[in-house]
Amino acid sequence: MNYKAVIQYEGTRYRGWQVQGNTDQTIQGKLETLLGRMAGEPVEVHGSGRTDGGVHAAGQVISFRCKVSMSPQEIRGYMNRYLPEDIAVLSVEEAAPRFHARLNAVRKTYVYTIWNSEIPNVFGRRFMTRIEEPLDVERMRKAAGHLCGEHDFLAFSSLNPRRFKKSTVRRLDEIRIEQKEAAIRICFTGDGFLYHMVRILTGTLVEVGLGLRSPEEMDLLLKSGSRADAGRLMPPEGLTLLSVEYS
Repeated sequence: MNYKAVIQYEGTRYRGWQVQGNTDQTIQGKLETLLGRMAGEPVEVHGSGRTDGGVHAAGQVISFRCKVSMSPQEIRGYMNRYLPEDIAVLSVEEAAPRFHARLNAVRKTYVYTIWNSEIPNVFGRRFMTRIEEPLDVERMRKAAGHLCGEHDFLAFSSLNPRRFKKSTVRRLDEIRIEQKEAAIRICFTGDGFLYHMVRILTGTLVEVGLGLRSPEEMDLLLKSGSRADAGRLMPPEGLTLLSVEYS
């Protein structure tokens, strides 16, 4: 049986999504170990995307195949009983035989949260990045407008262009920037994201907000294709995979 599940996790203590040979501290590794024990045989888990070490997820979608005499609700209960407390399964359901969490995804939304204050946020520090200098959110919104649409986002990625042979063209449907007191949330919705793309886009928008760049400079960055021209790579703790959409 093929299953689709929605999970959430706090990525603080993990080395990222993908299984790695030198550590057992990955989200995929924890899930595959548990499901393999449940099924009595190895189970391969596919995620909608590979979050980096320290990045969180509120709505990561996974798919996996296994043979068990359990209902989807029983599978969810088993997983939540034995998973670490920083990983939770929101839902499990039977999926179409050819469903694949990554290959069938059509849109994803990430949110990057900034705490724009001289005073630290003690309780939210694991889920946001603090910037003490005031940010001009209106300038950031103007810059975001230049980034929406279908573009080659190579400049906003940590990919090695010599090794990456696939297209670096992606479509950003929306960049929404919300501010509530000291909290600034930047929501990115698009058909796919390159390695470190959201964190570099955020770092570039932050530099606009600090007055280090102009909003119009985004057009030049898109054309340059050079990582060295774009902004800083923001820390991972401020980033959360919010949701994944399927047709």
